[in-house]
Amino acid sequence: MKITAAVSRDPESHAPSLEELELEAPRPGEMRIRLVATGICHTDLHEHPGRHAPHPIVLGHEGAGVVEELGEGVTGFAVGDHVILSGNSCGKCPSCLGNRPTYCDLAMPLCFGGQRLDGSTSLAKEGGGGKVHSHFFGQSSFATHCLVPQRTAVKMDKDLPLEKLGPLGCGVVTGAGAVIEALKVGYGDTIAIFGVGGVGLSAVMAAKLVGAKRIVAIDLNRERLVLARELGATDCIAADEDGVVEKIRAVTGRGVRFTFNTTTVPEVHTWALEALAMNGTAGFVAAPRGEWSPKMFAMLAGGRQLRGILGGDAHPGLFLPQLAEYWRQGRFPFDRLLTFYPFAEIDRAFADAESGKAIKPVLLIGDAA
Repeated sequence: MKITAAVSRDPESHAPSLEELELEAPRPGEMRIRLVATGICHTDLHEHPGRHAPHPIVLGHEGAGVVEELGEGVTGFAVGDHVILSGNSCGKCPSCLGNRPTYCDLAMPLCFGGQRLDGSTSLAKEGGGGKVHSHFFGQSSFATHCLVPQRTAVKMDKDLPLEKLGPLGCGVVTGAGAVIEALKVGYGDTIAIFGVGGVGLSAVMAAKLVGAKRIVAIDLNRERLVLARELGATDCIAADEDGVVEKIRAVTGRGVRFTFNTTTVPEVHTWALEALAMNGTAGFVAAPRGEWSPKMFAMLAGGRQLRGILGGDAHPGLFLPQLAEYWRQGRFPFDRLLTFYPFAEIDRAFADAESGKAIKPVLLIGDAA
Protein backbone atom coordinates (compact mmCIF):
# COMPACT_ATOMS: atom_id res chain seq x y z
CA MET A 1 0.00 0.00 0.00
CA LYS A 2 1.02 3.62 -0.47
CA ILE A 3 1.89 5.58 2.65
CA THR A 4 3.42 8.92 3.60
CA ALA A 5 6.57 8.75 5.71
CA ALA A 6 9.31 11.07 6.95
CA VAL A 7 12.56 9.76 5.50
CA SER A 8 16.07 10.48 6.77
CA ARG A 9 18.34 10.54 3.69
CA ASP A 10 20.65 13.53 3.87
CA PRO A 11 22.80 13.67 7.03
CA GLU A 12 23.29 17.40 6.42
CA SER A 13 19.56 18.13 6.48
CA HIS A 14 17.90 19.46 9.62
CA ALA A 15 15.01 16.97 9.70
CA PRO A 16 13.48 14.07 7.76
CA SER A 17 11.40 14.95 4.72
CA LEU A 18 7.96 13.63 3.81
CA GLU A 19 7.85 11.17 0.91
CA GLU A 20 5.40 8.75 -0.64
CA LEU A 21 6.52 5.16 -0.05
CA GLU A 22 5.24 1.65 -0.61
CA LEU A 23 4.61 -0.52 2.46
CA GLU A 24 4.41 -4.27 2.00
CA ALA A 25 1.82 -6.51 3.64
CA PRO A 26 2.46 -7.89 7.15
CA ARG A 27 4.55 -11.01 7.29
CA PRO A 28 3.88 -13.80 9.83
CA GLY A 29 4.07 -12.39 13.36
CA GLU A 30 3.64 -8.78 12.20
CA MET A 31 0.78 -6.27 12.30
CA ARG A 32 0.05 -3.20 10.23
CA ILE A 33 -0.58 -0.16 12.39
CA ARG A 34 -2.29 3.04 11.31
CA LEU A 35 -0.46 5.74 13.26
CA VAL A 36 -2.44 8.33 15.19
CA ALA A 37 0.56 10.08 16.75
CA THR A 38 4.21 9.59 17.55
CA GLY A 39 6.61 11.31 19.89
CA ILE A 40 10.03 12.62 18.88
CA CYS A 41 12.84 11.37 21.10
CA HIS A 42 16.44 12.58 21.26
CA THR A 43 17.44 9.19 19.85
CA ASP A 44 15.59 10.19 16.67
CA LEU A 45 17.55 13.45 16.58
CA HIS A 46 20.82 11.57 17.04
CA GLU A 47 20.01 8.96 14.39
CA HIS A 48 18.77 11.36 11.70
CA PRO A 49 22.39 12.08 10.65
CA GLY A 50 23.11 8.32 10.57
CA ARG A 51 25.16 7.57 13.66
CA HIS A 52 24.15 3.93 14.00
CA ALA A 53 21.17 3.14 11.78
CA PRO A 54 21.60 2.78 7.99
CA HIS A 55 20.16 5.33 5.54
CA PRO A 56 17.75 6.06 3.98
CA ILE A 57 15.49 5.18 6.90
CA VAL A 58 12.16 6.03 8.48
CA LEU A 59 12.82 6.75 12.14
CA GLY A 60 10.29 7.17 14.97
CA HIS A 61 9.91 4.91 17.99
CA GLU A 62 7.20 6.42 20.19
CA GLY A 63 4.22 5.48 18.05
CA ALA A 64 0.58 5.11 19.04
CA GLY A 65 -2.05 3.85 16.65
CA VAL A 66 -4.73 1.41 15.63
CA VAL A 67 -4.26 -2.20 14.49
CA GLU A 68 -5.34 -2.37 10.86
CA GLU A 69 -4.21 -5.81 9.67
CA LEU A 70 -2.85 -8.97 11.33
CA GLY A 71 -0.19 -11.18 9.86
CA GLU A 72 -0.34 -14.95 10.11
CA GLY A 73 0.12 -16.30 13.63
CA VAL A 74 -0.50 -13.06 15.53
CA THR A 75 -2.42 -13.69 18.74
CA GLY A 76 -3.77 -11.43 21.47
CA PHE A 77 -4.64 -8.57 19.12
CA ALA A 78 -7.58 -7.76 16.87
CA VAL A 79 -8.20 -5.27 14.10
CA GLY A 80 -9.27 -1.99 15.71
CA ASP A 81 -7.22 -2.41 18.89
CA HIS A 82 -5.49 0.71 20.21
CA VAL A 83 -1.77 0.15 20.81
CA ILE A 84 1.39 1.88 21.98
CA LEU A 85 4.58 0.88 20.19
CA SER A 86 7.79 0.31 22.10
CA GLY A 87 11.16 -1.32 21.34
CA ASN A 88 11.66 -4.67 19.63
CA SER A 89 13.19 -7.75 21.26
CA CYS A 90 13.65 -11.42 20.48
CA GLY A 91 11.53 -12.85 23.29
CA LYS A 92 13.84 -15.85 23.71
CA CYS A 93 17.11 -14.74 25.35
CA PRO A 94 17.62 -14.73 29.15
CA SER A 95 16.91 -10.99 29.41
CA CYS A 96 13.62 -11.27 27.52
CA LEU A 97 12.56 -14.32 29.52
CA GLY A 98 13.40 -12.38 32.69
CA ASN A 99 11.06 -9.50 31.69
CA ARG A 100 13.97 -7.17 30.87
CA PRO A 101 13.62 -6.94 27.05
CA THR A 102 15.60 -3.69 26.78
CA TYR A 103 18.68 -5.84 27.42
CA CYS A 104 17.79 -8.34 24.71
CA ASP A 105 20.79 -10.10 23.17
CA LEU A 106 19.62 -8.87 19.76
CA ALA A 107 18.62 -5.35 20.82
CA MET A 108 21.05 -3.54 18.51
CA PRO A 109 20.17 -5.29 15.23
CA LEU A 110 16.47 -5.37 16.09
CA CYS A 111 16.24 -1.69 17.05
CA PHE A 112 19.00 0.02 15.06
CA GLY A 113 19.52 -2.36 12.15
CA GLY A 114 16.90 -0.75 9.92
CA GLN A 115 15.62 -4.11 8.74
CA ARG A 116 14.34 -7.48 9.82
CA LEU A 117 16.90 -10.02 10.97
CA ASP A 118 16.71 -11.69 7.54
CA GLY A 119 17.91 -8.44 5.93
CA SER A 120 14.57 -7.43 4.41
CA THR A 121 12.80 -4.10 4.84
CA SER A 122 9.10 -3.31 4.59
CA LEU A 123 9.48 0.01 2.76
CA ALA A 124 10.46 1.06 -0.75
CA LYS A 125 10.36 4.21 -2.82
CA GLU A 126 7.42 4.30 -5.18
CA GLY A 127 8.05 3.14 -8.72
CA GLY A 128 11.12 1.00 -7.98
CA GLY A 129 13.14 3.83 -6.52
CA GLY A 130 15.01 1.58 -4.10
CA LYS A 131 14.48 0.21 -0.62
CA VAL A 132 14.08 2.37 2.44
CA HIS A 133 15.14 1.02 5.82
CA SER A 134 12.35 0.22 8.26
CA HIS A 135 11.68 -1.46 11.62
CA PHE A 136 13.53 1.21 13.61
CA PHE A 137 12.97 0.00 17.19
CA GLY A 138 10.57 -2.45 15.59
CA GLN A 139 8.28 0.29 14.26
CA SER A 140 9.53 3.28 12.17
CA SER A 141 6.58 5.35 13.31
CA PHE A 142 7.33 8.60 11.43
CA ALA A 143 4.72 7.46 8.95
CA THR A 144 1.01 7.13 8.35
CA HIS A 145 1.36 3.33 8.64
CA CYS A 146 4.03 0.87 9.77
CA LEU A 147 4.59 -2.84 10.25
CA VAL A 148 5.50 -4.03 13.74
CA PRO A 149 6.37 -7.38 15.27
CA GLN A 150 3.78 -8.48 17.78
CA ARG A 151 6.21 -7.95 20.69
CA THR A 152 6.56 -4.26 19.81
CA ALA A 153 2.89 -3.44 20.46
CA VAL A 154 1.12 -2.95 23.80
CA LYS A 155 -2.68 -2.93 23.80
CA MET A 156 -4.32 0.00 25.62
CA ASP A 157 -7.85 0.78 26.76
CA LYS A 158 -9.83 2.58 24.06
CA ASP A 159 -11.06 5.29 26.43
CA LEU A 160 -7.51 6.62 26.84
CA PRO A 161 -6.42 9.53 24.58
CA LEU A 162 -4.34 7.68 22.00
CA GLU A 163 -2.74 10.86 20.67
CA LYS A 164 -1.04 11.39 24.04
CA LEU A 165 0.20 7.87 24.70
CA GLY A 166 3.13 7.44 22.29
CA PRO A 167 5.84 8.98 24.52
CA LEU A 168 5.07 6.37 27.17
CA GLY A 169 6.85 3.88 24.89
CA CYS A 170 10.34 5.37 25.25
CA GLY A 171 11.06 8.74 26.87
CA VAL A 172 8.52 8.50 29.67
CA VAL A 173 9.12 4.82 30.44
CA THR A 174 12.87 5.47 30.53
CA GLY A 175 12.56 8.07 33.29
CA ALA A 176 9.70 6.52 35.26
CA GLY A 177 11.03 2.99 34.89
CA ALA A 178 14.49 4.04 36.04
CA VAL A 179 13.01 5.28 39.32
CA ILE A 180 10.44 2.53 39.91
CA GLU A 181 11.87 -0.56 38.21
CA ALA A 182 15.66 -0.10 38.06
CA LEU A 183 16.60 1.94 41.11
CA LYS A 184 13.50 0.90 43.06
CA VAL A 185 13.19 4.25 44.80
CA GLY A 186 10.73 3.93 47.66
CA TYR A 187 8.87 5.81 50.35
CA GLY A 188 11.14 8.20 52.26
CA ASP A 189 14.07 7.86 49.85
CA THR A 190 16.11 10.76 48.47
CA ILE A 191 17.09 11.28 44.83
CA ALA A 192 18.81 13.94 42.72
CA ILE A 193 17.86 14.10 39.04
CA PHE A 194 20.31 15.72 36.64
CA GLY A 195 18.64 17.13 33.54
CA VAL A 196 14.89 17.67 33.60
CA GLY A 197 13.85 17.19 30.02
CA GLY A 198 11.26 14.58 29.14
CA VAL A 199 13.17 11.69 30.74
CA GLY A 200 14.19 13.64 33.84
CA LEU A 201 10.72 15.08 34.45
CA SER A 202 9.23 11.60 34.09
CA ALA A 203 11.66 10.53 36.81
CA VAL A 204 10.56 13.46 38.99
CA MET A 205 6.91 12.45 38.66
CA ALA A 206 7.72 8.81 39.38
CA ALA A 207 9.74 9.73 42.47
CA LYS A 208 6.80 11.73 43.79
CA LEU A 209 4.46 8.84 42.95
CA VAL A 210 6.42 6.36 45.08
CA GLY A 211 6.71 8.75 48.02
CA ALA A 212 10.33 9.89 47.86
CA LYS A 213 11.03 12.36 50.66
CA ARG A 214 13.43 14.69 48.84
CA ILE A 215 13.55 15.04 45.06
CA VAL A 216 16.29 17.38 43.86
CA ALA A 217 16.12 18.64 40.26
CA ILE A 218 19.24 20.05 38.59
CA ASP A 219 19.22 21.79 35.20
CA LEU A 220 20.52 24.87 33.39
CA ASN A 221 17.03 25.82 32.23
CA ARG A 222 15.23 27.79 34.94
CA GLU A 223 11.83 27.31 33.30
CA ARG A 224 12.32 23.54 33.40
CA LEU A 225 13.17 23.80 37.09
CA VAL A 226 9.92 25.65 37.75
CA LEU A 227 8.01 22.87 36.00
CA ALA A 228 10.01 20.24 37.91
CA ARG A 229 8.87 21.78 41.19
CA GLU A 230 5.26 21.81 40.00
CA LEU A 231 5.56 18.11 39.12
CA GLY A 232 7.04 17.05 42.44
CA ALA A 233 10.61 18.25 42.95
CA THR A 234 11.18 19.38 46.53
CA ASP A 235 14.43 21.20 45.76
CA CYS A 236 15.76 22.82 42.56
CA ILE A 237 19.35 23.79 41.77
CA ALA A 238 20.60 25.62 38.69
CA ALA A 239 23.46 23.65 37.15
CA ASP A 240 25.54 26.77 36.49
CA GLU A 241 25.58 27.81 40.14
CA ASP A 242 28.68 27.27 42.28
CA GLY A 243 28.84 24.26 44.56
CA VAL A 244 26.14 22.09 43.00
CA VAL A 245 27.34 18.92 44.73
CA GLU A 246 27.59 20.65 48.10
CA LYS A 247 24.07 22.01 47.73
CA ILE A 248 22.70 18.55 46.92
CA ARG A 249 24.48 16.98 49.88
CA ALA A 250 23.20 19.76 52.14
CA VAL A 251 19.59 18.80 51.35
CA THR A 252 19.96 15.72 53.57
CA GLY A 253 23.18 16.52 55.39
CA ARG A 254 24.89 13.41 54.01
CA GLY A 255 24.05 13.15 50.32
CA VAL A 256 21.21 11.40 48.52
CA ARG A 257 20.54 7.68 48.27
CA PHE A 258 20.06 7.82 44.50
CA THR A 259 21.07 10.02 41.61
CA PHE A 260 19.69 9.80 38.09
CA ASN A 261 21.67 11.39 35.26
CA THR A 262 20.08 12.07 31.87
CA THR A 263 22.97 14.15 30.50
CA THR A 264 26.12 13.36 28.50
CA VAL A 265 28.29 15.95 30.30
CA PRO A 266 31.36 14.31 31.91
CA GLU A 267 31.39 16.75 34.83
CA VAL A 268 27.76 15.96 35.62
CA HIS A 269 28.59 12.25 35.74
CA THR A 270 31.18 13.12 38.37
CA TRP A 271 28.64 15.18 40.32
CA ALA A 272 26.17 12.31 40.24
CA LEU A 273 28.64 10.08 42.06
CA GLU A 274 29.92 12.74 44.47
CA ALA A 275 26.38 13.68 45.58
CA LEU A 276 25.67 10.13 46.80
CA ALA A 277 25.44 9.16 50.44
CA MET A 278 27.15 5.98 51.62
CA ASN A 279 25.85 2.91 49.73
CA GLY A 280 24.18 5.16 47.20
CA THR A 281 23.49 4.31 43.56
CA ALA A 282 24.05 6.56 40.54
CA GLY A 283 21.83 5.61 37.63
CA PHE A 284 22.50 6.96 34.14
CA VAL A 285 20.84 6.67 30.73
CA ALA A 286 23.42 8.35 28.50
CA ALA A 287 27.17 7.86 28.33
CA PRO A 288 29.47 10.85 28.87
CA ARG A 289 30.77 12.45 25.69
CA GLY A 290 34.48 12.93 26.07
CA GLU A 291 37.06 11.63 28.50
CA TRP A 292 35.68 10.56 31.85
CA SER A 293 36.44 7.97 34.50
CA PRO A 294 34.83 7.44 37.92
CA LYS A 295 36.82 7.92 41.11
CA MET A 296 37.10 4.27 41.97
CA PHE A 297 38.42 4.60 45.53
CA ALA A 298 35.53 6.85 46.52
CA MET A 299 33.12 4.30 45.05
CA LEU A 300 34.84 1.48 46.89
CA ALA A 301 35.16 3.25 50.23
CA GLY A 302 31.55 4.43 50.13
CA GLY A 303 30.01 1.25 48.76
CA ARG A 304 28.64 3.34 45.91
CA GLN A 305 27.37 1.92 42.63
CA LEU A 306 27.23 3.17 39.05
CA ARG A 307 24.22 1.73 37.25
CA GLY A 308 23.47 1.91 33.52
CA ILE A 309 19.75 1.85 32.68
CA LEU A 310 18.09 1.24 29.31
CA GLY A 311 14.38 1.71 28.77
CA GLY A 312 13.85 2.07 32.48
CA ASP A 313 14.54 -1.67 32.98
CA ALA A 314 10.83 -2.05 32.29
CA HIS A 315 8.80 -4.64 30.41
CA PRO A 316 6.61 -2.43 28.17
CA GLY A 317 3.70 -4.85 28.14
CA LEU A 318 3.52 -4.78 31.92
CA PHE A 319 4.65 -1.26 32.78
CA LEU A 320 3.05 0.96 30.14
CA PRO A 321 -0.56 0.12 31.10
CA GLN A 322 0.45 0.79 34.70
CA LEU A 323 1.72 4.27 33.80
CA ALA A 324 -1.44 4.97 31.80
CA GLU A 325 -3.55 4.01 34.80
CA TYR A 326 -1.52 6.30 37.04
CA TRP A 327 -2.26 9.09 34.54
CA ARG A 328 -5.97 8.26 34.59
CA GLN A 329 -5.89 8.55 38.39
CA GLY A 330 -4.26 11.99 38.16
CA ARG A 331 -1.06 10.76 39.79
CA PHE A 332 1.27 10.87 36.77
CA PRO A 333 0.52 13.93 34.59
CA PHE A 334 3.00 13.18 31.81
CA ASP A 335 0.76 14.98 29.31
CA ARG A 336 2.05 18.27 30.73
CA LEU A 337 5.32 17.55 28.90
CA LEU A 338 3.73 17.29 25.45
CA THR A 339 3.62 19.80 22.60
CA PHE A 340 1.66 18.78 19.50
CA TYR A 341 2.58 19.38 15.84
CA PRO A 342 0.93 18.42 12.54
CA PHE A 343 2.87 15.64 10.80
CA ALA A 344 3.62 18.03 7.94
CA GLU A 345 5.54 20.26 10.39
CA ILE A 346 8.05 17.63 11.44
CA ASP A 347 10.88 20.04 10.62
CA ARG A 348 9.56 22.56 13.16
CA ALA A 349 9.07 19.79 15.71
CA PHE A 350 12.67 18.63 15.22
CA ALA A 351 13.94 22.19 15.63
CA ASP A 352 11.95 22.71 18.82
CA ALA A 353 13.20 19.40 20.22
CA GLU A 354 16.80 20.30 19.41
CA SER A 355 16.56 23.78 20.93
CA GLY A 356 14.67 22.62 24.00
CA LYS A 357 11.68 24.82 23.20
CA ALA A 358 9.51 21.68 23.37
CA ILE A 359 10.10 19.11 26.09
CA LYS A 360 8.36 16.30 24.23
CA PRO A 361 7.16 17.05 20.70
CA VAL A 362 4.36 14.80 19.43
CA LEU A 363 3.45 14.53 15.74
CA LEU A 364 -0.27 14.24 15.04
CA ILE A 365 -0.69 11.91 12.08
CA GLY A 366 -4.26 10.58 11.99
CA ASP A 367 -7.51 10.04 13.88
CA ALA A 368 -8.09 7.31 16.45
CA ALA A 369 -11.55 6.53 15.04
